[in-house]
Order: sequence, then C-alpha cells, then structure tokens
Amino acid sequence: MTVDPNAVTQDFPSPQPGHRRPSPARYLVPALVAGAVAVGFGAYGKVHDPSGTAFNLAGFSSTGAVKSWLATAAIFFALVQLVSAFMVYGRLPGPAWSSGLHRWSGRVAFLVSVPVAVHCLYAMGYQTYETRVFMHSALGCFFFGAFSAKMLLLRSERLPGWLLPIVGGVVFTALTIIWLTSALWFFRTFGVTT
Repeated sequence: MTVDPNAVTQDFPSPQPGHRRPSPARYLVPALVAGAVAVGFGAYGKVHDPSGTAFNLAGFSSTGAVKSWLATAAIFFALVQLVSAFMVYGRLPGPAWSSGLHRWSGRVAFLVSVPVAVHCLYAMGYQTYETRVFMHSALGCFFFGAFSAKMLLLRSERLPGWLLPIVGGVVFTALTIIWLTSALWFFRTFGVTT
C-alpha cells in the first residue's frame, strides 16, 4: 500500500509525539453558525412585516424579472464553480488557474444572490402559503446557513478530504432548488422577459 504525500487530510492522529486529535469544535462551531444563520434569517423573515418594497433596474420590466435574471446569473456561476471544483480535485482536466476560477466564480455567485435574498426577506418575508413558496423560503434560509458553514470550514486545517466537497455539494443543491422554485417558475409563468 502506498501513501499519497499530497493527500488533502487525514482523520488519524500522526505518530509524532505530542500530536492531538482535532477538536470536535472544528466541526461544531461551523454547524452552530449555520444553524444560527438559517434560523435567524427564517425568524426575521417570519416576524418582519413584509414591506412589499420593490427594486428595479433600468431595462427590466419588473422586480420579478430582475430577481430571476440575478438568480440565473448566480446559478450559472455556481455551475462554473462546480465544474472548476472537479478540476481542482483532479476529477476533470483543467488549467493551472482552476482554483482561481473556483474561488472567483463562487464569490460572484454569492454576490449576485445577495440582492435577491435581501429583497425576498425584506419585501416578502418567510412565506408558507404553498409548497413551492415554503420550499423556497426554507431553502433560502438554509442556503445562507450552509454557505456560512462552508466559509468557516475553508479556514480550518486538516479537514477530512471528503468534507468540503460534501458541504459544497449541499450548498450547490440548495441554490439549484432555490432557482427552480423561483427563477424557473417565474420564466415558465411569465415568460423569459427582461
């Protein structure tokens, strides 16, 4: 059996004297932060009296169109991040700058999702009046919690090699379902308009 010296991490203590097993807080703190963010957003959205305030950008016919196109941009950059993650982990061939593409596509995906989330929470609140809307509200809160956990885990050292891909996959899946229950629904209901 050969040992890969470039392995991402191990869950086993090293044979070196004085080496300690990683603290459970390494995983507990990001999980608690994720829960606090998700519950905090949900609680705010539920108790906040929705303002109905809308924003619009020049060239768009409605707030729904702006949000749908921003959400579509977010899912596009999330797809770029998914493909670049496969490159970074060696599952797909890719250029040397794959890790930079991965980081920047994730940043852009997050940044374009923020105005959509702010509007949803402030103008509409946490809604449960139908299954699609309930799933959208719940997964929107969950997404920002899971994203927070992922960002905290990125700063941890000696994580198991499987952990970040799993958390990243959960974040990507949540964003995809959010897009399906919002932007895709909007485009199918009102047409692909700007």
